[in-house]
Amino acid sequence: MTAIRRWARLACLLAMIVVPLGAYVRLSDAGLGCPDWPGCYGHLAVPDQPHEQAAAARAFPGLPLDAGKAAKEMLHRYLAGGLGFMIAGVAWLDWRRARRRGEAGWRASQTLVLVVTGQALLGMWTVTLLLKPAIVTLHLLGGMLVLSLLAWLGWRDGRPVGPVSKRERRLAWLAVAVVGGQVVLGGWVSSNYAGLACGTGVPQCRGQWWPDDMRFADSFHLWRELGQTADGAMLDLAHLTAIHWLHRLGALAVVLLGSVWIRHLWQRTERRPFALWLAVLLLGQVALGVLNVVWQLPLPLAVAHNLVGALLFASVFWQALQWQTAGRQVLRARRLAVIPDFAR
Repeated sequence: MTAIRRWARLACLLAMIVVPLGAYVRLSDAGLGCPDWPGCYGHLAVPDQPHEQAAAARAFPGLPLDAGKAAKEMLHRYLAGGLGFMIAGVAWLDWRRARRRGEAGWRASQTLVLVVTGQALLGMWTVTLLLKPAIVTLHLLGGMLVLSLLAWLGWRDGRPVGPVSKRERRLAWLAVAVVGGQVVLGGWVSSNYAGLACGTGVPQCRGQWWPDDMRFADSFHLWRELGQTADGAMLDLAHLTAIHWLHRLGALAVVLLGSVWIRHLWQRTERRPFALWLAVLLLGQVALGVLNVVWQLPLPLAVAHNLVGALLFASVFWQALQWQTAGRQVLRARRLAVIPDFAR
């Protein structure tokens, strides 16, 4: 195993802690546990001395220090910072190897550096812009992209994966788009606190298959304050119901597409382990979604729902990249096959 792959796997394992920890911070209302960034009330750690707490109260009047919430927020920041340094190390190792081999072109590690830089900015804006839903949702999606790219760098397989048709590659990227869209909808539900908008009813919403009081207008306006419409009015239950119900419809689309895709993968023996893995993730995610509604969002289940969603997205992303690479290998082999030996 190369150093790049080893470090990428370690970073991926750390990302599997950072991503659900971010969900835990958000779901426990600790996202603004430290109202400034990158410090906490002007300190590198949570103020714990009386004079530090007094200075924090003077610097941030109206934002009293909650040591428990601040500790959660700073733990997430420190681990995320450590992950950023590990990713920088992976990118540096990859750049050195490419330079040594004389390889040119854009690399996955460079994309990863750009994504994690964007994540740092989104993390800052999440705090400084006071939990704007669009920023929080993008931050969630960015974390899953970081996890997915690390999984690709750590577990990509350079061996032939068998024949992969162009249609299969397109369907794989369609799966990425559908699951990614559902991740965005889930982030929108979470960032708008719409998880309980339908009560405990499953599959119906407050006894209706299509709630007649839903208001989609303003529910999905991207740039607005938390809990408000674009005009500054407060979001009511009708808005939250529309947000929640659309997420359920997205889940239905993922289940339908996922079932067809898993059945297709199962037809080839070498693909069955991955098909089984996807089936476990899909069934687990559906079960967690139902239990979160029925049991009114218990924190451990809500965090687990976020983690399994991240694993599902990372898995379909990994498969799409793997098959895309296989397609390029086939094209390269075909080109070499038609080039005479003296011209190579």
